Amino acid sequence: MGTGKDRQKQLAREHYQRQAQARLERQRKSRRTALIGTSTAVVVVIGAAVGAVALMGGGDDATATAKPTTAAAEPKAYDPSTGTCTYVASAPGEQVKNVGTPPEKISTAPATMTIKTNYGDIVATLDSVNAPCTVNSFKYLASKDYFDNTRCHRLGTTFPILQCGDPLAKADGKNATDGQGGPGYRFVDENLAGAKYNRGVLAMANSGPATNGSQFFIVYGETGLSADYTPFGTVTKGLEILDKVAKRGIIAGAQNDGTGAPKQPVEIKDVTINSKS
Repeated sequence: MGTGKDRQKQLAREHYQRQAQARLERQRKSRRTALIGTSTAVVVVIGAAVGAVALMGGGDDATATAKPTTAAAEPKAYDPSTGTCTYVASAPGEQVKNVGTPPEKISTAPATMTIKTNYGDIVATLDSVNAPCTVNSFKYLASKDYFDNTRCHRLGTTFPILQCGDPLAKADGKNATDGQGGPGYRFVDENLAGAKYNRGVLAMANSGPATNGSQFFIVYGETGLSADYTPFGTVTKGLEILDKVAKRGIIAGAQNDGTGAPKQPVEIKDVTINSKS
């Protein structure tokens, strides 16, 4: 028979995934409304990134932007024959920190990511072979200093994850669970077959299929999530930072699923990615 703690974790997982589905439906409804409006306006306004509403929070100094288009394009998976990935505009209604779009031509060479935080470095090996579009996006964003001076806006206690990558995140407990910030583009899901979200896994947050942007989460326990979030790396150093932050807990009232802004804020100072040729 499971313990009360096991039941609590199960309820947190189920609530987490119901949130993702509800937000995806709102996103789809928003897209339908925008498309209907094109009959008179001829333009669909595409705003910012959806790259992680399923696991999100946010709000900071980025600028909202809009991109006109007449139809919602779909991203394409990595094509090994050409060595390319395709990135497309994200869904309407989101806040964007626009730094452009990653190059479509990519490298699958091994890579290591270092996240410099106010508590020390978190280091991860990136899976360039099985998640090439994802790793390519992170290389690009890191080269643009996209993650610099942002905060990890969502921490799980019964649900052991730390979510980061929202360039708008203040993580002050007031608007830290919005999670609406992103780079203005989205890309395909990768590496989902048999995906497990165990301690040390680095994965993309999303609001449904092919809605990856810049938000990601680090697992510091066992989550039991279904295979819906692109795993793209494994932390090799720095998990003790998450353990210490988790012990402090979350700001009350942020979420109903055991997640919220961490009481002990985690600030990302810089992200660097080194590739081996």
